[in-house]
Amino acid sequence: MKYTTLGQTNIKVSKVCLGCMSFGKAGTMHDWTLDEKQTEEMVKHALDLGINFFDTANTYSNGTSEE
Repeated sequence: MKYTTLGQTNIKVSKVCLGCMSFGKAGTMHDWTLDEKQTEEMVKHALDLGINFFDTANTYSNGTSEE
């Protein structure tokens, strides 16, 4: 995995980002939202690949993506 520095900090983030819009409580925004077990598997796989940059927002699945 390749990493880059986040802005003018000393924080190193992966150049590949995992989008988290499909995480959270199903039915709050989309019917295709992954359940908690599927989300955990996806996050673990991303971490195993060296991804440490996750795109999430408090609006994804009405905020449940960040839970």
